[in-house]
Order: sequence, then structure tokens, then C-alpha cells
Amino acid sequence: MTKVLKAGVAGAGVFGGYHAKKYAELDGVELALVFDVDLPRAKALAEPLGAQATDDLAAFIAAVDVVTVATPAVHHAGPALAALEQGKPVYVEKPVAVEPEDADELIAAALVRGLPLAVGHQERVVFQAMGLLDTPEQPVRLEAVRRGTPSDRSLDVSVVLDLMIHDIDLALTVCEADPVAVEAEGEATRNDLLDWVKAEATFENGFIATFDASRVAEARERTMKIVYPSGEVEIDFLARTFRNTTPFPLIEDFNNTPAGKDPLGRSVAEFLAAVRGDSPRPAVTGEEAARALDLALAVEQAAEG
Repeated sequence: MTKVLKAGVAGAGVFGGYHAKKYAELDGVELALVFDVDLPRAKALAEPLGAQATDDLAAFIAAVDVVTVATPAVHHAGPALAALEQGKPVYVEKPVAVEPEDADELIAAALVRGLPLAVGHQERVVFQAMGLLDTPEQPVRLEAVRRGTPSDRSLDVSVVLDLMIHDIDLALTVCEADPVAVEAEGEATRNDLLDWVKAEATFENGFIATFDASRVAEARERTMKIVYPSGEVEIDFLARTFRNTTPFPLIEDFNNTPAGKDPLGRSVAEFLAAVRGDSPRPAVTGEEAARALDLALAVEQAAEG
């Protein structure tokens, strides 16, 4: 496939804007259309980027070659499934869906048609840039802290599906085993959805992952410690630095690599490579995102119980 792909972005909010700009910047693809139920908002995003806007989902899907779904999380499944059923490869922002049944339906729809289904867990690309996906040891523990200050965004889901799911995906990526037990506590402070949660997941090989996420914190904090038998890696995602006491040859200047400089751009580029057949898979597959969703929902249940 050598033609210029026509890309469409469903959702003209903040994340839709990020994706629209990537399609406008990348080679081999053009931003053709933005869909939003709020047509003036769709036009406000599309027109400065030289694209068209629509509030007609069926017409939107028919007019493009690939679709990114960046609507509010509770509305991910509908447009993603509609696009897949029309034979269009789909990139969904995280989480892939908010119900496991919807995630399974998306995966099945992509599989039966041989279509790439990518999901926007961008921190996985950062790990790739650092070299952390190639370590020869299994870690024994992971400790993640991801706190943000109050915002009006993403209030349709809990802090687990909003913020913690990034670290859940990373834990599932570095550990080869499956989680077998979850303990959690949390509180909803602004509506009936959890705003802060602390959780611990135990895996079948003894690996333990702890997660501390808040969207009502006084200051932003995004850190992670991964403990291996041979040492530790401590990451500051905000400063984009890490300290490594293991013997693993991690990439200290990862910020200067293409993936380190622009994780979203790399993730979208890998999706397009999978669409073209130049890569066997996107950076994060629907199946991987569904595993993260399952563990996230288990954390929610434990915190609410």
C-alpha cells in the first residue's frame, strides 16, 4: 500500500486535537475529516488543519481509510466498532472501552476482518525508547505513582481508567505472568466515580505491583520504580529521566530518540505501518489493552467494595 491514506479523527476534544495534528504532520497520510456530534467544535479543529468536518458518523467512516477514536471514553466502543465493521483499521485512545464485553467485540471485529486495532497507551512507547521492553530479567516489584491536579476532563470514567490504566498496562508489559489477586481502596470526591485509588496486584509468579493514582492532588507526580533481582530502575515521567542500578544497558538519552521525543507520533506511525503491512502489529494491540482494562476494572471493584 503506497497511496496516501485518508485519516479521520472521531472526537474534537483535547485528545482528538493531538491525533488530528499528528495525522496532519506525518508523511503518507492526510487528515481528511473530523467527526464530532458538536459540528462547530469539529470545524474548529478541522479547518485550521485543512480538513473537513462532519457530525454524520456513517459519512465520516465512509470517507476515510483509517479512523482514530478520541471521543470521551464511555463512547469509544460505538464508533470504533462501526468503523471496523466497515473494514476500516482503528486506533482507539485508552481505554479501549469501559466494558470488557465491548473490548472483546472490538477485538473480534478486527480479527475476523484482518484489521489492525491499536490502542493509545503511550507510556509503552516511552518504555520502548528507554530499552525497558528488552530487559533479560523478570522484575519482582513495581511501584507506580500517577497524580494530577483537578481538571474537568475525563470525568466520565474513574481515576483508574483515566490515569492508573497507564501504569497497569506497563506492569502487564514487564511481567510475563497474570494477576491473581487485587486489593484496593479509594474515594469519589466530585461525583460517584473514584478520584483517588491505591491498589496492590499480586501476580502468579510472585510479582507485586502497587498503584497510587489521584486526579485531585495538590501537585502533579508521575513516578515508577521497577525492582529486579539485579537492581532497580526509578523513572520520573514528568522530568523524563531515570536512575538505573541494574546491569541492563538502558538508553539514557532516550529523550533524543524519535520515540522518546514524540511517543504519540511514534504510536500513530506504528499503527499506520501495521495498516500498510510494513509492521506485524501496532505498538499496543486491542488484546493487550483488554488485559489492562480487565485489571483496571478489578481494581475499581476492589476499591468500591
